[in-house]
Parts: sequence; C-alpha cells; structure tokens
Amino acid sequence: MITDVPGVLVGHHHRIGAGWATGTTVVLAPPGTTGAVDQRGGAPGTRETNLLEPENLVRHVDAICLSGGSAYGLAAADGVMRWLAERDRGFAVGAEPHEVVPIVPAAVIFDLPRGDWGNRPDSSFGYAACEAAGVAVGQGSVGAGAGAAVGSLKGGIGTASERVGEFVVGALAVVNARGEAVSFENGRPFAADHEVAGEFGVRWPERAASVPRRETDLNTTIGVVAVDADVSKAEARRLAVAAQDGLARAVRPAHSMFDGDTVFALATGARELPAAAGPFGVTTRAAALDELCTAAARVFARACVHGLVRAEGVAGVPAYRDVWPEAFA
Repeated sequence: MITDVPGVLVGHHHRIGAGWATGTTVVLAPPGTTGAVDQRGGAPGTRETNLLEPENLVRHVDAICLSGGSAYGLAAADGVMRWLAERDRGFAVGAEPHEVVPIVPAAVIFDLPRGDWGNRPDSSFGYAACEAAGVAVGQGSVGAGAGAAVGSLKGGIGTASERVGEFVVGALAVVNARGEAVSFENGRPFAADHEVAGEFGVRWPERAASVPRRETDLNTTIGVVAVDADVSKAEARRLAVAAQDGLARAVRPAHSMFDGDTVFALATGARELPAAAGPFGVTTRAAALDELCTAAARVFARACVHGLVRAEGVAGVPAYRDVWPEAFA
C-alpha cells in the first residue's frame, strides 16, 4: 500500500445509496514532505497545482485531497485545511504556532451522473476523511472511488507499493477513466502482467464479456505516488511524470480531452539519494532517481488494477466482478 512509505496515512469518507455515490480520500503527509504534480488530459479539476511548480516558493505539502463531485468536490479540501489548522500544520506565516496556512493540493473526478444532482462532497467530507486516516487503506468503491467508473465498468481506488533498494515507492489511484482498463475480448486487465505474487487475488477468465460496452462521460483518473527519498520539487515531479506512464499502461486510451488525469508526488525526505559529488555524481544521482521513477510507473499501474478488480457495482454501472464472477471463485 502507499502507506508502506513510512509516515504516509490515508483516510476515506463516502456516501453510497439514497441518491449518493461519491466521496473523498485524503493522503496525509509527514512534516517536511516535498510535493509535486503532473497533469495531463484536457479536462482537469484541480486546486493549488501551480504552487507545486518547481520555480515557485512553497516546497512542502501537508496533504493531498482527492475527491468526487467534479469541481464542486474541490470544497472537500477546505475541510482538510481546517483539520490541519486545528493541529498547527501548515506553512508558517506568523510568529505564533497557530499562524499557519495548510498546503493542500487537490484534484477531483467527474462522478456526478452516479448520484442525484446536488449530492457531492463538501468540506465535511474532507474533515471526516482526515479523522479516518491510518495505515490501512480500503480499496474499491470507497472514498473518492465511490462513484468512479473506468470505461464500461465500475472504477475505484487501488493502492500498491514496492521496495527499490533501501527506498519504498507507493501509489494510490482513483481509477475513473474514459478509456477501458480491461480487454473485453478476454477479461484480462491491460496491466495484469504487472502483478506481484498473486496480489490481485483473481484468476483471469480468458473469455469475452457478456455485457455491452457503455458510452462514457466526462472522467479523470487522479492519484498520488509517494517515496521516502529526499528529492527536490523538480525531481519529485519526475516521479509524477513516470506514474502517468503507469496509468497509460493500465488504461486505453489515457489522457484524452475528456480526462483530467492528475498525479501528485510526495517525497518524505527520510532517506538521501546519492550525493551529486565528483565527476560522475550527477549521473549517479540521476540513475538512482530513474530507478524510483521506473518503480513509480509499475506501482501506479498495479494500483489501477486493484481499483478495477476491488470495485463493486454502483448506480447501474457493473463492476468487473459482475461481468466475470468466475474470476473470484
């Protein structure tokens, strides 16, 4: 899970049923975490992403807010800020401990058709997600993945991690794409070959789907990649760029004009990359960063598969388990 990166916590809050199918997920970062972002696709819904550009002032972030509700759902980040401010977490702007501005970049998915109009996350969702944060991470139709859809199927939240030498790279993905994440010819997810030690817990059915494909609406896959390395904002952005490659392996097509695919990067700074000293120092550091980036693509692709196979059908959108139930026998 992404919480295998020490200090990273995840919390969900959602409502499903009675006209609701949406939610919010918060990734809480330990103090001193460097943040970055990579945004692709033609329809983003984001907040505080310009702040994360390498040339801008603020380096450290306190949390990432991922939410349903389209642009309305950005209000969930207000609740995250309130929760952090109550704990004196944020960018110091005064002499007193409470004089801080919490740094909470956010991104949203388009899930409005899954619920009644007006039922979308507000600041209370963000606050509740922070209250629920811990190292255990629910997957599937939870949090920001409650109303997610990926192509013709129900989407959801997935998470994965791997160790790269002394470092840990983790990812969390809210899979809500215009493209498909699975071949309807054989029931195999496009990124199934990334599986590690049977982690997906299914037996791929190898048969065509018995349900028709559906027309998709506006979408967006959002997520976070995290690492316990001490890197700059520019280097952290390379991790987010690489994670987008993992998304492109898992979803076809990715980054369309109707998606606002956005991946945040968190680098907690717990472990040093090789120093850029001597005639080959720059190359050595770049090579170490490249290994982390390669892992970021893999774990994000795996997280997308988890989000697909863990989801449960909502609001008439069938889940993978509904179309290929024998995969879970």
